[in-house]
Amino acid sequence: MREKSKHLDLKLQLNYDGGVRSYGQHCSLAKALDVVGDRWSLLIIRELIARGACRYTDLREGLPGIATNMLADRLRDLEQAGIVSREDAPPPVARPLFRLTPRGEELRGVVRELTRWGLPLIGDSIDGEAFRGHWLAAAALLLLKDNAPDAAPVAIEVRAGEEPMLIVTAGGALQARPGPGVNPDAIISGTPRLTMGLLTGMLDIERAQALGLEISGDASAIERIRTPLPLVGAGAS
Repeated sequence: MREKSKHLDLKLQLNYDGGVRSYGQHCSLAKALDVVGDRWSLLIIRELIARGACRYTDLREGLPGIATNMLADRLRDLEQAGIVSREDAPPPVARPLFRLTPRGEELRGVVRELTRWGLPLIGDSIDGEAFRGHWLAAAALLLLKDNAPDAAPVAIEVRAGEEPMLIVTAGGALQARPGPGVNPDAIISGTPRLTMGLLTGMLDIERAQALGLEISGDASAIERIRTPLPLVGAGAS
């Protein structure tokens, strides 16, 4: 038995050292983690969900802290797994664009649940922690919904970082993009923690304002997209 265990340990070590990075387990979860469990892989997928087709430089800007060679390696791995595709962009971009394949799009549910699960872990920002406005856009797209799809569209501008974000209802679905709006129905200004606390139902408008969130315009537009989520874990209360 000891010799068999030593043989298995050696096999797994060889898999890792050889770059395969396989857990060596005949289990669908382990197989999935073999593909997307590496550091940065799911965050690359987050970027492509939030921003659609991206240039390499867009991805690098949206992933502060990643080394250039690490990004190149992860993109290559995701391409080989059929999760990300590379295509030549027309002028004036003239650089390859990366986008999710249909197989990659199937990971939206995984990213959504991890985003929801991680909400109670969001506290006040810590020195050295980066933030990008489009990360909030990704969370909005994954977690929120239009609660009055038959009503006229509304636009809500969110100012929670260096760059504002616009959430728009359209045809019963939500669209989110970086940048300001033109005469938005409502404006939310504050920290990412308070903003997501309001939009995901952890805070009501009165409580969010008491904690420092600034809200102007039509509050009913905000109520329309507020989507209370079942939260578990630390800080869920």
